[in-house]
Amino acid sequence: MMARKTLPVLLVLLFTASTSFAAGFRLPEAGAKAMGMGFAFTAQADDPSAIYFNPAGLTQLKGQNVMVGLTYVRENGGEFTGTTPLTFNGETFDTRSETQKSLNFLIPNAYYTKTNASTGFAYGIGVFSPFGLGQEYNDRNASIFRNQITKIDLQTVVVNPTIAFKIGDVLSVGAGIDWMWGQAKLDKTPVFPGVGNLYNSELKGDGDAWGYNFGLLLKPTENLRIGANYRSPFNLRIKNGDVTLSNINPAYPGLPSPYLPAPSNTKGSATIAMPATFALGAAYTMGKLTVEADADWTFWHSFGSLPITIQNQVPTLYSTENPKRWNDVVALRLGAEYRVTDPLAVRAGFVYDPSPVPADTMGPELPDSNRLNYMAGAGYKIGKVTIDGAFMYIDKKDRTVNNPQFNGTWTGNAWLASLDVGYKF
Repeated sequence: MMARKTLPVLLVLLFTASTSFAAGFRLPEAGAKAMGMGFAFTAQADDPSAIYFNPAGLTQLKGQNVMVGLTYVRENGGEFTGTTPLTFNGETFDTRSETQKSLNFLIPNAYYTKTNASTGFAYGIGVFSPFGLGQEYNDRNASIFRNQITKIDLQTVVVNPTIAFKIGDVLSVGAGIDWMWGQAKLDKTPVFPGVGNLYNSELKGDGDAWGYNFGLLLKPTENLRIGANYRSPFNLRIKNGDVTLSNINPAYPGLPSPYLPAPSNTKGSATIAMPATFALGAAYTMGKLTVEADADWTFWHSFGSLPITIQNQVPTLYSTENPKRWNDVVALRLGAEYRVTDPLAVRAGFVYDPSPVPADTMGPELPDSNRLNYMAGAGYKIGKVTIDGAFMYIDKKDRTVNNPQFNGTWTGNAWLASLDVGYKF
């Protein structure tokens, strides 16, 4: 019983990823080699991160392999210029600017694999963070978005045991079971007209979910590889989360009725529907050069709403449905690796990553837009040790939106640096 309580605590200490670096709140940063190639890795899948990108690729490895790594993320605070419901001055809406905090994150990954070359059977286990979201506004008591959100933090970690095996010389298959643990936090400051801020609220809780994944790898010729990888959706249920209130306005008990009690600490629940994903890619090797192109689907239609249930409801503290109605999207990924010498390889990649967020439901928790991602990387082998590094720049395109949450333009960008160290037994 003690071990069950301790495990999530250890996981959140190790996996503090809480931001969004693919469109929506997906995190594909599960390997430095793959990042250097624009995550176009479904067909190549030839290091231990194959557990994430395509488990069938484990049959390409030899012996036992361990790989651990970190991705450092610098999210430069997004800037908004426009109006919100809180900028109404009694006659018109004032145009204001609001800047999110610039945030720093670490996204770790860890893998162990073992492959039997004579039987073509392989197995392993991976630990990574496939989804995350983090936004925070500078002043929770003065932000023009404070009645909607002042901070959001979604952290996830997946433990993924995996098996793979060859079927003849051309086809390999792989599959795994996924256990996800997640923690969510949401802060806001409701505002009442003529009175001002009513209180600061914080909803925080955790939960878990189960899923599965499988992949295929075809080698029709010596130089051509074709890969496919599917990951199931997760329904992460945050149950009996703590709702903590502070700085309650003394005027609140009389608003909007003198017979209603002031809010107090209570419990809340939420369900976060995380999407299924599917990737299809082809890689071709010409001497020292390998190029790959992937199409990567994220089935965001599962994120139709973000329902939040409050146990003891009062005005301004009540259950909400929060419609989202996100769209399915396809990211296009291109990557190349050139092996300069036997130990040294250099890499480059590009991703077109469209946003799934429709304008009519976009909120300040994730002011998303289409992205152009540029990557570069390198790898070096020293005996049984492999070191891979990569750099990524995210160019978020400016987006202008007019809906009930706000009317204005968002800008922003981010950059990432990743390092993996592998060892072959």
